[in-house]
Amino acid sequence: QVQLVESGGGVVQAGGSLRLSCAASGRTVSNYRMGWFRRAPGKEREFVARMTTTARTYYADSVKGRFTISRDNAKNTVYLQMNSLKPEDTAVYYCNAVGVDGTTPLFGSWGQGTQVTVSS
Repeated sequence: QVQLVESGGGVVQAGGSLRLSCAASGRTVSNYRMGWFRRAPGKEREFVARMTTTARTYYADSVKGRFTISRDNAKNTVYLQMNSLKPEDTAVYYCNAVGVDGTTPLFGSWGQGTQVTVSS
């Protein structure tokens, strides 16, 4: 059973930065496409970023150039560095493995997420 624990969220002013972490247990993150998703208030969950097993990265257009996904294999942890944050980035952020289509979450279980709030 995979367990995902997200952390690092907080309240930040527009233009600021945050670094999110996703610690995984029960699965080795380097064996999966790992990604970040977010759910904003009143909206559907959306794909944010993913990293393939060969460390290629892909981003939603809305975050391209501002967010960077990375992983530490030794810590079995995936990160999301978020720079130049905007109020529209406000959401609960989750990590999960990503299916072959590149945007669909793979694991059936989710962590608790981490809240990111960007004030204008």
